Amino acid sequence: MFIKKAILAVVMTAALAGCETQTEGQQRATTGALLGGAGGALVGQAIGGNTKSTVIGAASGALLGAVVGSATTPQRRGEQLCRYQDRYGRIYTAPCDDRYYNGDY
Repeated sequence: MFIKKAILAVVMTAALAGCETQTEGQQRATTGALLGGAGGALVGQAIGGNTKSTVIGAASGALLGAVVGSATTPQRRGEQLCRYQDRYGRIYTAPCDDRYYNGDY
């Protein structure tokens, strides 16, 4: 039993170590997938009581957790670049102004 816990700890550490170079959205999706997978496995085991139900619950929970984690990532102002055209017809990019965020573009 100790070996299984040690292997699980190594796998979880390796999975979380890869999060250092990810963007915030990727980190939230990864965390959501891990938490959703664990929760889904518990629910699948509680409902079905067999390995197939546990695997289906884990997969469903991981997918749902990744989608929710990614979708709830807040968008920061100033990171979006918009294309503008000046009065001479030249096109340039610059951080979006409030018209973009208010939907008045």
